[in-house]
Amino acid sequence: MSQSLSTDVLIVGGGIAGLWLNARLRRQGFATLLLESGSLGGGQSVKSQGIIHGGAKYALHGALSGASEAIADMPRRWREALAGGGELDLSGVRVLSEAHYLWSPGTLAGNLTSFFASKAVRGRVDQVRGEQLPPALQHPKFKGKVYRLAELVLDVPSLIARLAELAGDGLLAARQIEPLREDGELRGLRVDGREIRAQRVVLSAGAGNAELLAALGIEQPRQQLRPLHMVLAKGPALQPLYAHCLGGGPKPRVTVTTHPAADGQWVWYLGGDLAEADGVARDEAAQIRAAQQEMAELLPWVDQAQTRWATLRVDRAEPAQSGLVRPDNAFLAEQPHLLVGWPTKLALAPDFADRVLAALDRDGVQPGCHAPLPALPRPDVAQPVWEALLP
Repeated sequence: MSQSLSTDVLIVGGGIAGLWLNARLRRQGFATLLLESGSLGGGQSVKSQGIIHGGAKYALHGALSGASEAIADMPRRWREALAGGGELDLSGVRVLSEAHYLWSPGTLAGNLTSFFASKAVRGRVDQVRGEQLPPALQHPKFKGKVYRLAELVLDVPSLIARLAELAGDGLLAARQIEPLREDGELRGLRVDGREIRAQRVVLSAGAGNAELLAALGIEQPRQQLRPLHMVLAKGPALQPLYAHCLGGGPKPRVTVTTHPAADGQWVWYLGGDLAEADGVARDEAAQIRAAQQEMAELLPWVDQAQTRWATLRVDRAEPAQSGLVRPDNAFLAEQPHLLVGWPTKLALAPDFADRVLAALDRDGVQPGCHAPLPALPRPDVAQPVWEALLP
C-alpha cells in the first residue's frame, strides 16, 4: 500500500529559491514538503558566485533597466536576514565579503560617466584607496581605480546548509515524480510510492523544471538555458578579491569571487564576459589559457606558478525570452493548483518567494490541518564545486 501524505504547499526543487520559499512559508504557518532528486543546492545554486547583486553591473551601459530596479532592494533584505532580524533568520551564514567592488584596471571606461549618473547606483558607490582596497589589489604596481558597491558576497554552501536547517522535517529525497490527478485536476504528486496531496504544487527546480513540466503534460511556460564556462583557480599566491573588472563593453570583463577551500587555500571563481559567448565556445584547455592570460594581464604581480586551474560549465535556467535576453525579475507562471518559476539569479530568491506568497494570498490559500510528517529519507547537502574539481 502506498503511503499517503498531505501538506499545504509541495515544492519541487531544493536550490536556494525552493529552500528560501520553503522557509518563508513555514514561518507564516504553512505546512510544506520540499522534494529534491539530487543534493540540496546541487544544481545552479552551489555553482553560484554568491554575489547579492544590487543592480550595479546591469547599469554599466548607462541606463536604468528593469533588472536594476527589481534587484535594487535585494542587498538590504539579505543583510537583514543575515543579521537575524529579516524575513528569515540566516544568522550563522558566512559572509565572504561585506562589499563587492567595481575595478578599472587603467583609465576609466568612457561609459562610466553615465553609469555613475544612473539611479541604479547613485549613493551606493564609493571610491576606495590604499588599505581599503581588496587584498589582491594592494600592490604598488596597481594603477587602476576601485569603487565599493553596496553589495555583498556569501558563502553559498553555508547558506544552503542554513536553509536546510530551517526546513525542519519537511525535506524528501525523491527519485521518481509523477502527477497525482483526481477528476482531471492536479491534486499533488506521486513520489516513489507515496501519494502527496497539497493545496498547491510549486516547481522551482531550475533546469529540472522543463522535465517536470513535460511529465505533467504542460507546454507553458517554456525554459531557456544560458550557458556559461566558468573558471576556477587555486594556489598559495591568491588573495581575496571580489570585483567586477571593467572592460569597454556593457558587461564586466571578468567577475572574480574568492572562496575558502578545505585545505586553507583560496579559490578564485571567474565569471563575467570571460565565461560567456567566446568562453562557452572554447574547450577546457583553451578556456584555462584565456583565463591565465587575462589574469596575468590584469594582475601581473600574482605568481601563477603554483596555481591549479579547472573549468566548470553551468547552464542557467530561466523562463524563455525573445533573443535569449536576461529576464529582469524573478518569474512565476500559474496553472490550476500549480505554480512554476525561476528566480533568474541568486539575489532574487526573496522576490520569487514574494510572488508565490502573493499568488497564495490572492487565491485564498490558508494554512490547513495536516498529520505530522513521518520520518522521510532526506537529501544530502551539495558540497562546494571546487573541492571536487581542485582537491
